[in-house]
Amino acid sequence: MNLFIQKIAMLLAGSFIYALGINYFAIPNKLSEGGIIGITIIVYYLLEWSPGIVNLILNGLLFALGYKLLDKKTILFTLLATVFSSFFLYLTEGWGESLGGDTLLAALFAGVFVGGGLGLVFRAGGAMGGTAILARLGHYYFGWSLSRTILIIDLIMIAGSVYVIGQEKAMYTLVAVFVGAKVIDLVLEGLDSQKAVTIISSSADKISTQITLSLARGVTVFNAKRAYTGSDKEVLYVVINRQELAKLKQLVRAVDANAFVVVHEVRDVIGGGFSVEKA
Repeated sequence: MNLFIQKIAMLLAGSFIYALGINYFAIPNKLSEGGIIGITIIVYYLLEWSPGIVNLILNGLLFALGYKLLDKKTILFTLLATVFSSFFLYLTEGWGESLGGDTLLAALFAGVFVGGGLGLVFRAGGAMGGTAILARLGHYYFGWSLSRTILIIDLIMIAGSVYVIGQEKAMYTLVAVFVGAKVIDLVLEGLDSQKAVTIISSSADKISTQITLSLARGVTVFNAKRAYTGSDKEVLYVVINRQELAKLKQLVRAVDANAFVVVHEVRDVIGGGFSVEKA
């Protein structure tokens, strides 16, 4: 399938899942959200205006203000994501029902659906417009950090929602936002997280050979020197799947029980037998 069509399909799926999170779980249970969608939800609670239409208007205004700060490809996919999400918000309006007293369950599922939808949109190269554009405007005119600006905007929106949905619901909204952030990471990075391992050993050659033969992973060798003794050492660096970590440790111990091994978390790996990103 053409890569562009795949990305459009991903935008459609992500926007639909995102809309379900809002209309099926958040709104029926009197929860809010961070960012521009949070304003959209509050406007719905106060005036009962359609979330889809309000979302399109607000994001359209911000898009008009900040589109010059985005590259052409991002503009296209962000515009499509905004239109798709607004359409599905309109389409799914009124679908959900309150879960009664189980607000925590509603918050968890709202977070999963909103986060899952946003994750797919991000993977396709798009964004939901609003908050991201505000952050870019703040960065462009005032030099503010993008991530910090987004966090501040989200917190302001949630804090403001207290006056409409109450303190307890606002706290549950924080749970939904936190879960959503974790699900976004999961969608972007996948379940199969990787580990980077640094190995310092006097038997570096034997260990690298065993890793190559047993795990079929490439090993990078760095020449290093001990600060105290001044003696030369070889440092091995290898990236593996989480499931391979136990076997790697066994291989190292079998060759050199005194080897110094450091395991690092890896956010993303491209190439070298791992995932390949397509432009």
